[in-house]
Amino acid sequence: MHGTSERKTILAPVAVLLDLEDRCGHETSWIRCGLFFQAKLFPRARARRAYGGAREAALRRPGGTDAGLALMALIWGANFTVIKAVLEQLEPLALNALRFPLAALALGLLLRLRGPLPWPRAEDRWRIVWLGVVGNVLYQLLFIFGIDWTLAGNAALLLATTPVWTLVLSTAVLGERYGAGVWAGVCATLVGMVLVVAGGPDALDFSSARVRGDVLMVGASLVWSIYTVGAQDLTRRYGSLAVTTWTLRVGAAGLVALGAVPLARRGVAHLDAAAWGGVAYAGVLAIAVAYALWYRGVEHIGSSRTAVYSNAVPVVALAVAWVWLGERPTPLQVVGAAVIVGGVAWARTGRARRERAPAAGPGAAAD
Repeated sequence: MHGTSERKTILAPVAVLLDLEDRCGHETSWIRCGLFFQAKLFPRARARRAYGGAREAALRRPGGTDAGLALMALIWGANFTVIKAVLEQLEPLALNALRFPLAALALGLLLRLRGPLPWPRAEDRWRIVWLGVVGNVLYQLLFIFGIDWTLAGNAALLLATTPVWTLVLSTAVLGERYGAGVWAGVCATLVGMVLVVAGGPDALDFSSARVRGDVLMVGASLVWSIYTVGAQDLTRRYGSLAVTTWTLRVGAAGLVALGAVPLARRGVAHLDAAAWGGVAYAGVLAIAVAYALWYRGVEHIGSSRTAVYSNAVPVVALAVAWVWLGERPTPLQVVGAAVIVGGVAWARTGRARRERAPAAGPGAAAD
């Protein structure tokens, strides 16, 4: 257990959210604050409306986009530690019931800033409901209990294998074909995953909460890959951000229902400011803002280059967990971490050479 002061230190980045009023000006309206976020997160759409083609060409320069993606990796990497800290005061289901409505609302507002909110065709709506249940309710059950039981660093590393499972499913379900280099990356990632799990002090002891948590995180990675493959044609039709927003709303409803009993049992009066900041961080920053930065990157520099930044997430997560939670990985786990990051990068590079299709989503980076 960490003290209140330590949790506040862990969750200090949340103060950025609380400075919104100061940054926009005390007398600035909410509409102008919305325009501030629009200008920062979606400059390309703003450029089309305000400045035309000349400004549009200027926005193709990648510097600001790369900075945004680096921020995204930092947000996602720190999120594992933030969630671990908040779980000291909240039950897992209660945390999801609080953070997901915030995330759905924030992401919906960000999408509206880009223009009119699209709606799916009638024949696609049940499919979106199914994807929302799989990609948010089922995935989040595995994710939140997994991270509660295992180490933050382990959770980040095992979740980083999601692109590999997506490649395997794409081959099995969609008939996609990849070269030997891609499959070498897949094999390397699986070896790294075994090293991370087996490198712990209680390896293969399934009575251990840590090992059970590791298994749940692998399951979460598999479930997210199912969501990614299942959503591919919808994302081509409507756009990734729209599909993510719809399925997130479905998931938020389910997660609120599942968390209602734990919330009613304990309430929220016992939560301190650090815990509320963590809820906001895990909902608004780690889901809504980070997703928006991801899709902004895909729009400006392409999905393959954007995906490279998510390789940094487990590295950031390990560093943050080591500094603030005292989670010191074993030498075998360090080797496994390097193998996972290298294997995923190898597999992604091979896939990028073969195809240029848009990414279905940011993957289960850290939400």
